[in-house]
Amino acid sequence: MKREDIRNIAIIAHVDHGKTTLVDGMLRQAGIFRSNEKVRERVMDNIDLERERGITIMAKNTAVQYNGVKINIVDTPGHADFGGEVERTLKMVDGVLLLVDASEGPLPQTRFVLKKALELKLPPIVVINKIDRPDARIQEVLNEVYDLFIDLDAEEEQLEFPVLYANAKQGFAKLSMDGDSDDLRPLFEKIVETIPSPEGDKEGVLQLLVTNIDYDDYIGRLAIGRVFSGTVRVGEFVSIVDGDEAMKTKVTSLFTFQGLERTAAKEASAGDIVALSGMEGVNIGDTISDAENPVRLPRIKVDEPTISMVFSVNTSPFAGREGDHVTSRKLRERLEKELLYNVAIKVDFSGTDSFNVMGRGELQLAILVEMMRREGYELSVSMPEIITKEIKGALHEPMEVLVIDVPEEYVGVVTQQVGIRRGRMQKMQNNGYGRVRLEYRIPSRGLIGFRSQFLTDTRGTGLLNHLFDGYDPWQGAISKRQTGALVADRGGRSTIYALFHLQPRGVLFIKENTSVYEGMVIGENSRDNDLDVNVIKEKKLTNIRAANADEALQLVPPRIMSLEQAIEFIKEDELVEVTPQSIRLRKKVLEANKRPRLKN
Repeated sequence: MKREDIRNIAIIAHVDHGKTTLVDGMLRQAGIFRSNEKVRERVMDNIDLERERGITIMAKNTAVQYNGVKINIVDTPGHADFGGEVERTLKMVDGVLLLVDASEGPLPQTRFVLKKALELKLPPIVVINKIDRPDARIQEVLNEVYDLFIDLDAEEEQLEFPVLYANAKQGFAKLSMDGDSDDLRPLFEKIVETIPSPEGDKEGVLQLLVTNIDYDDYIGRLAIGRVFSGTVRVGEFVSIVDGDEAMKTKVTSLFTFQGLERTAAKEASAGDIVALSGMEGVNIGDTISDAENPVRLPRIKVDEPTISMVFSVNTSPFAGREGDHVTSRKLRERLEKELLYNVAIKVDFSGTDSFNVMGRGELQLAILVEMMRREGYELSVSMPEIITKEIKGALHEPMEVLVIDVPEEYVGVVTQQVGIRRGRMQKMQNNGYGRVRLEYRIPSRGLIGFRSQFLTDTRGTGLLNHLFDGYDPWQGAISKRQTGALVADRGGRSTIYALFHLQPRGVLFIKENTSVYEGMVIGENSRDNDLDVNVIKEKKLTNIRAANADEALQLVPPRIMSLEQAIEFIKEDELVEVTPQSIRLRKKVLEANKRPRLKN
């Protein structure tokens, strides 16, 4: 049975290729906003961190009506670290809208999301976005898209995808570059025409796959997912099937999606994307089925994590001053809650006050830490480490495809830095606009701490993207940070006098009058060894006057690190102390006299 009145589609693309902006345009033209209504841009990015960073972190769904057809749209993240979000949302849809930037072309995450869509046999519609860019190379990008499809072993019918040319920001799409269009109507028509209607037996056994969890202060936990078979009604008893276990519960309310709102409904049948309340104990990947004869759907499969970090209780002398949640019990509860929502993260709870958190990449784990500190948590996090595997008796490590886009003058320095980190060049391409695209295969651990070094080397003009690409035998030693740390040797408040005389030693991370403690990293030493320094030293006063005695001491502005930069900077014997108000670097062992013993 087909539902001709519904289309379910996911918008997939590399980060910053315009997915969320396109959804804005679709919502606007479907009449969700009035034309004169003032609406902020990227309305789907409703988490503060998403709006600040300009990236989508959590997949979200909305729906619009077009000529009597309801189009359920899922907006997915574009960053490789949030691939788990893409993998679970593709289970909800019958087709994908693949967005590609008219200048940048297909990038690593384009490849990743397209590969997942083709594996699930989802028909694609290709949209070349940002066609107004002065450096747009539309025909070349389209050829690259075809090459990518062939490279990913797309089937014959998958290669016959329709192509549209769009400017999501101005809200128009057209079927050819010569065509004339001032709205997104051609896109809506292609979706209705190309994306298959959802199939399913309305009268069959209820099967609803839970792909997301939400929480409402008034009605509690919500299970969001797609009905694949049967009909679900308010007030009915259903089973939540987790593996071989089944738990009965009652559907207390049911919602469908319309625009940005959830709309209450009495029932929903095969093809609908719905939210159900009364589902305490439900997890992502569970099946909601018939109360008496439950039939389970295959669980959502996601790629394994490749990076791990240890989250531990904050044990510094300043612990408990700034945060509300400081105990290991609170930390454990928060990580358990994260596991309910985030399918791409795993946590080892075997420790008492430290927990090993495994994820896809540094950014994903840094976003988790940032969210926790905003919720009032205090914790310490260790240097990211890769997760190795034993394959046929040999040690294997995760590898990445690294795509770098830099101005021509920085090719030499970038090649040198990637070479030190065991990267092997696969491809080099000059597009003729003064920028060169380099493609490497590199061990995942070679990328730890590379981003900040890369941005420094390219004066902030380089673009860097990477994607997990399987496991290879251990690639050998990779040199870590070449410099040591300046470490405070006693507690107190830093003084201008002390900092001024430490400036020649390296780069400082703190300003004057900053509270410090023994073992706190206050700067980067210009040499490769750690140096214990006194940052609270004051000028000795004498009764002898000199002409220049009271001249003001000038300090170089300190390097204030963001959370990601701090995580990239630290070595194995260091931690990042994270509180709602501060980010501090410290040694794992605070006492200066105990540290040398541990190294020996």
